[in-house]
Parts: sequence; C-alpha cells; structure tokens
Amino acid sequence: MSKAKKASKDLNLNSADYYFNRELSWLEFNRRVLHEALDIRNPLLERLKFTAIFSSNLDEFFMVRVAILKEQVQAQVLQQTSDGLTPQEQLKAIYQRLHPMVIEQHHHFEKVLRKEMAANGIHLLNYIDTNQEQRHYLTQIFQKKLFPVLTPLAVDPSHPFPLMANLSLNLAVVVKAPNTGEEKFARVKVPNILPRFISLPQELQLQNGKLSYWTAVPLEQIIAHNLEFLFPGMIIKEYHLFRLTRDADLELAEEESDDLLFAIQQELRKRHFDGSVVRLEIQPSMPKSVRQMLTAEMELAESDIYEINGLLNLKDLMSLVKLPLPNLKDPSWKPVIPSRLRHLHQQQKISNVDSQYHNIFEVIQQKDLLVHHPYESFSSSVETFIAQAARDPHVLAIKMTLYRTSGDSDIINSLIMAAESGKQVAVIVELKARFDEENNITWATQLEKSGVHVIYGLVGLKTHTKIVLVVRQEGEEIRRYVHIGTGNYNPKTANLYTDVGLLSCREDLGADLTDLFNYLTGYSCQESYRKLLVSPVNMRDRIIALIHREIEYCKNGKTGHIIAKMNSLVDTQIIATLYAASQAGVKIDLIIRGICCLRPGIPEVSENIRVISIIGRFLEHSRIFYFANDAQSEVYIGSADWMPRNLDRRVEAVTPVEDVEIVQTLQNILAIMWTDNRQAWELQSDGSYIQRRPQEDGVERNSQKMLMEKIQQLSTNKLLTIQN
Repeated sequence: MSKAKKASKDLNLNSADYYFNRELSWLEFNRRVLHEALDIRNPLLERLKFTAIFSSNLDEFFMVRVAILKEQVQAQVLQQTSDGLTPQEQLKAIYQRLHPMVIEQHHHFEKVLRKEMAANGIHLLNYIDTNQEQRHYLTQIFQKKLFPVLTPLAVDPSHPFPLMANLSLNLAVVVKAPNTGEEKFARVKVPNILPRFISLPQELQLQNGKLSYWTAVPLEQIIAHNLEFLFPGMIIKEYHLFRLTRDADLELAEEESDDLLFAIQQELRKRHFDGSVVRLEIQPSMPKSVRQMLTAEMELAESDIYEINGLLNLKDLMSLVKLPLPNLKDPSWKPVIPSRLRHLHQQQKISNVDSQYHNIFEVIQQKDLLVHHPYESFSSSVETFIAQAARDPHVLAIKMTLYRTSGDSDIINSLIMAAESGKQVAVIVELKARFDEENNITWATQLEKSGVHVIYGLVGLKTHTKIVLVVRQEGEEIRRYVHIGTGNYNPKTANLYTDVGLLSCREDLGADLTDLFNYLTGYSCQESYRKLLVSPVNMRDRIIALIHREIEYCKNGKTGHIIAKMNSLVDTQIIATLYAASQAGVKIDLIIRGICCLRPGIPEVSENIRVISIIGRFLEHSRIFYFANDAQSEVYIGSADWMPRNLDRRVEAVTPVEDVEIVQTLQNILAIMWTDNRQAWELQSDGSYIQRRPQEDGVERNSQKMLMEKIQQLSTNKLLTIQN
C-alpha cells in the first residue's frame, strides 16, 4: 500500500475542513442566479426575470433559514454545523457575503438594465421624471383608486407602533404641525391590491418625442407625491420607503394537535404579523432618527438592515416578463407530445401500428414510458394518465400524493370526476408544503367535499414523494399502473422545471406503491420494499450500500463510477461515504443545482469528485442517480435529494429504472448535461464556482438547448417514419 493511500485511511472524513456551510453554499447558488441577470448573452426580459428570482429567493431565505439562525442565537445555541460554525458565526458570514451581492444587484438594475429597458421602449419612470400631463393622470389614479383604501397610521403615546405584514412595503412619513411645529411620525402601507407599476395610457407614453411600448411609475412613488391628501393641514417634512421580512416558518406541535388542518390554519394567520422581523430594507436617505425608531420597535441589530439604492422589492419585475416582446425573450418552447402517446391526441390514427393502442394503459402495457418535462408535454402524459384513469370504467381506484399543484390544474378536476363516478380515490395532500399551505388547504377541502378520501400527511413527516397508483380491472385480473416522478403534479411548474417521470405497470412497483399508500393512509410498519427506496424507511441505507458496492469493485481491481444529479447535497453521512469512495478510486460526477456541502478536489480525500451546477432558462429539478455496477448500469429516479430532511424527515420514493432503453436515455441526459459549457459552473475546493467556457474547439454547448433540439429531432423523425 502506498504512503498516500495509507495516510488517507487515517483521515477524519467528518472534519469540518471537508465541508462547506449550507447557508453560504446556498448564497453561492443565488449568486449564480444573479449572474444570469448580469449576463448580456441573455435577452433583456430574461435578465429582468433572473433579477426578480434573485430577490424572491432572498425573501424565502430570510423568512426561513435566517429566521432559524436568529432563533438559535436567541436561545444561546452554540452547537456547530458540520463546517464548524456556530449560529452567530453563520449570521455574521451571511451578512458579510450577502451585502455586496445586494449592492451589485441594485446597482446593475439602476445603471444598466433600466437604461437598456428604455432603449427598447420600456420606461419605468421615477415620479420626478414625469411631465405635467402624466402627473395629472397619476393624481387622478391616486384619488380614485388609492386614496379610498389607504390608511395612515399615527405613532405616538396614544397610537402604538402598528403591526406590519410580512414582506410589506411601507412609507415612514414625518409630518409637522403648522401651529406648534411639533414633528410626528406615521406609517402608510403600500397596498398590494393594485399592480406595483402603474402604467400610463398610450397617449401619455411619449418619451423624448418617441412613442414607447410601455411606460409606468412605481406605486409607492405615486403615494409619496400625494401625501398631502392623507395628512391635510400638516406639513409633509419627509418620507422614506422601507420593507420588512418576518420569520415565516410554521411552528407546529403536531403531536399535541387533534386536527392538523385546523392547526395549520391557525399558524398561517400568525405568519403575516406575528413572526419576528428578521430583515429591514431601507433607502440610504432615511435619517438616523427614523432608522433608530424602526430598528428599536422591531428589535433589530444593525446587521439586519440592508440599505437599497433605488427600487425596493425587485421581485415585482417579474410582471414585466409578460410583456409581449418575443425579441427580448428566450425563443418560445412548446413541449413535445411523447411519440408513443401522439396518436392518443390526434383525431385520426396515423398508422396501423399505432391504432392498436386505444388508451394510455395499453401503451404502458407494451413497455415502460419515460417522460422528460418540460421537453415533453406534462398535459399529454401525466395529466392524460390521470384523466383517462378518471374516465375509464375499468379503473377501480386512484391514489396519489399532492405536494404542490396549481389553481387551474386539470388533475384536481379529474380526481373529483373519478370520485363522483364511484371510483375509490385517495389523495395525500401535504398541508406543510412551505408557502403553499393555503392553496393546499383550499384544494383539500374541495376534494373532500366531492367524496375523495383526503389524508393530511403524517405527523412529524412531510409527504414529498411524487407518486400515482391506478388500479384497473382487466378481464379476470387486477393490474396496477404507476407514475413515479421527480416533480410536483403542477402543470405550471412542469413548463419551467426539468423533471423526469416513469409510467409503468411492473408488478413489483405496483405492489410497492400499494404498501407505501397503506403506510400513508393507515397503520403500517412496513420496513422493506421490493424495488423502491423509501425514506425514512430504507433509502439512506440503500444509497450508502450502492456507493459501497462501487467501492468494492474498485478494491477488486475493477472500475467504479457514480453520477448523481439533484438539487442539493447536504447529508454528512452520505458525503463522508462519497469521500471514502473517492479514496478507493471511484469516479464521482455530481450535478448539483443548489446547495453542495461536499468539498471536491481535496488531495487524498475528494480528488476523484467533480461537481457542476447548471443554471438556465429551466430550473433543474430532476433527481437521477447512476451507478456503473461493473458495466451492469443501474439508474434510479425519484423525489429525494441527499439531505437529512429528505432521508429522515420526509416520505420520499426513488425507483430503479429497469427498461434498458430508458436507462440509456437517462445516461444520455446526464452525459449531455456534463458537457455543458454555457450554463454550467464548476465547484472549486475553496467553495467558489467557475463558469465553464468553450475550449479549443470553440463550440458552445448549452445542455438545455441541446435537449430541446434532440427531443424535437426525435419527434420529427418519428412522425416521418410513421407517415412513410
């Protein structure tokens, strides 16, 4: 044994030196999102979209992650994370790393994007830059639509400091009484019942003598320049905009609650006003006296304050992405109907070969079907599967999990139709899906009223798995059909997130899902499954065993290779096992979009591990796991990342893929993603990411674009073959 190999065996793979901090790793992910807003290779409206996403991401980060750290500091928790930082040290590091990013974001918007918008006929004007006619129109808007709903709130000994809603935009107004000269403070909330940007009519959109495409003024500036209507007889001395963020993480004592639905409804009412303030965004012009009053009332430290030069709450820029200016957006993409399902969506059958299949169940009986969204159509595959199950007189039961769905989902309507037609329909609705709790309560109530058996998740566990089970009578036999996927049953996000799903009628998978649904809906201590990796039952052990199998191959002189694609990699036990695999010579390629606590490229520890992150027009959301298995490739897909919450505190399902062609397809997807040199970033051992660029051949490889072209080409070739 070489000295290097011997030394590596003595290394402590749990050392803090080998792990990145989870929160700081997430900030690096959001930095990559910000880069897309800065990258001039992206069309203008796409850059505005990424600017909005960066801000929206930060809101959730503060509402949940920063809020948790502040609670730990208040409780004097000194426990260190795997990278060796205490909660207080993490908060300090977040502040130091995030401040420059926020400054860069707002500077770029004000100095670069705003000018480019104007050059393309999109004018977001400051009120002071409007002309007399435009101001007259805006004053009318204020008096007719704003003034009646605004409520100025005084702050003095007889008026306590008002409650302010989470993420609310507010004006701190200082007024002076003309008779006494006494200064008083008041707060005016910017209402969210109107659009954030009030557009001007066409006849008032002339800018520099040219007719613009869209001209608007921020709502808060219209209010600010009409404050005399709210404080008649008072002198408006000054006003200052501010925005606050509260702790919005639900705290449920599930074991003590008899009614989970009622408990969550109660907590949701508290979320908007009761959570402690964790961030205050202000403009630099705010005087020290007003600043001190706000921070004192909200019990904030100086590090909780973020000074913003320019427009606050840039996530509202997302509304501009809807402008019908295709030349300023990515080329449009229409998901392709999977070739094996195309005949189901055409009025006339296009060949004798296809005409033998009358429904999606007959297609699945032929062989397993992989669907890849948004490259392939969600509505023509998953929604069709559920819709046909609802209408098919041979279907006896439908069972599925709903973690997130949209308000206009055909899936909800299909489930209601199935229940009303007498089918047994059971749906596990996860009420604890963060920030979708209210939507899920609405759909759960609607389903329950229609006769669907609704189960509100499990105590202590989130039901995050994406599964459907359809039970169908076929002659004298019962056959079970399944969908096991990586993404939510949400048609809107299916057009924005990359996800894969397996449609199958394999008996083992049907039996496993039957057992899993019994675990979710009844009383079950199921500890083993035929094929599925299920958390919190067996998934962690099975994943570690699969990694160890690759280690054993290397120890026996063979090659080992792992490719894993997921959203986040945090779990220290799995990371330590990957380090051991790297030491044994296993080649490990990781495609991790977001958080990665593993430190690659450390000599004698992780020198065989490479990590990339892909940030593109679609959100990379699929989880795909490849194990070489001594040239007997095994590929798995499912809902779980390698994080403690997914492995220990959520119900998740990952399935092996057994169809040889589908295994090859998934390997090809991973291979295409690994060649990306347009949207891929490579993680360095110091925690920084370097964006990949075309090398000697100069060829740019955008993996998402390549997959769009590939699926379109396959679809065209298939159609030509059928027609010929």
